[in-house]
Amino acid sequence: MKNNLLFRWTLISIFLLTFGTTSIIQAADTIKIGIAGAHTGDLASYGLPTVKAAELIAKTVNAKGGILGKKIQLLVEDEACKPELATNVATKLVSAKANAVIGHICSGATKAALRTYKDAGIIVISPSATSPELSLSGQYPNFHRTIAPDDTQARLVADFALNTLKLKKIAVIHDKGDYGKGFAEYAKIYLEESKDAKVVLYEGITPGAVDYSAIVQKIKYSGADAIVYGGYHPEAASVVQLMRKRNMKTIFISDDGVKDQMFIKVAAAAAEGVYASGPKDTTKNPLAIAAIAEHTKAYGIEPGSFYLNAYSAMLAIVNAIDKAKSTEYKAVHKALRTHSIDTPLGKIKFNDRGDAIGVGFSMYQVRKGVYVELK
Repeated sequence: MKNNLLFRWTLISIFLLTFGTTSIIQAADTIKIGIAGAHTGDLASYGLPTVKAAELIAKTVNAKGGILGKKIQLLVEDEACKPELATNVATKLVSAKANAVIGHICSGATKAALRTYKDAGIIVISPSATSPELSLSGQYPNFHRTIAPDDTQARLVADFALNTLKLKKIAVIHDKGDYGKGFAEYAKIYLEESKDAKVVLYEGITPGAVDYSAIVQKIKYSGADAIVYGGYHPEAASVVQLMRKRNMKTIFISDDGVKDQMFIKVAAAAAEGVYASGPKDTTKNPLAIAAIAEHTKAYGIEPGSFYLNAYSAMLAIVNAIDKAKSTEYKAVHKALRTHSIDTPLGKIKFNDRGDAIGVGFSMYQVRKGVYVELK
């Protein structure tokens, strides 16, 4: 076991050794990378893995000499996935002269912050913001992500519901947010393309509500065979628990906002059998094995959601700065699109929209208390 861990760590060390091994560190000069996301609150399980991924890579890169003769300095800022706080965080990171930002985590918060970064000429790489409009609109050329967008995710979910589960009557529910509603809208479009199935209910719910009895009752009366839900795990867990208490067997299908171990913890027995889409399982990739082992050694636990996406985002920005020989926006922007990088997600680079080439989604199901990838 020790030899295997040593081998895995060696892969990462050799990879990171390429950055600045002959550099002379300038004591007061650093490359500042902002780490922005939900670090407190209900969605902290999505954001904290990104902080840990950044910490691990920064530590290793700095120990090997840094980048361009400079050490990495992390500027960690919490916005709890709230758009109004994300705007303040972006302003703070711009004032602190961040050279790049890893984050934000939620699509709504990311959208709120992007214009501030764009105006300041700061590259952003999100490990988890999946709203298609962040890249498709062309408004934010500074935006990149190491996860596929929601239109891709919604297509997978719709095809799974129609072709694999053979569902005929489907309720589409969302949490009214940029992420949840965006996913739900795409899912509805794709589901309605089928001549053999029907969307029998389309409605939003209020995040953080005390009681979801009204929507559960509507789902029951609609006669839906299944729910496709767009949103995050707290509301999903509440809805699923209430359905099961009422002995409803309605199939529950959701997105990567629910494909999180915290959903299983909160929903408990009601989580069993739930389907959710999520990033493809790349945990057999040698770099992924090494990155997970590194986290476990450093923090005593296995990493949470989007850790490998965040690890890959951090590697991508380090590589781009190194290849560009600069932190200047245009040079780094070009490097991200020109140079491929081996990551725990596989070899990736970014297309003209800022989406990572070579990443995608899979369907998962909760079985005996864990999400299992469906082949």
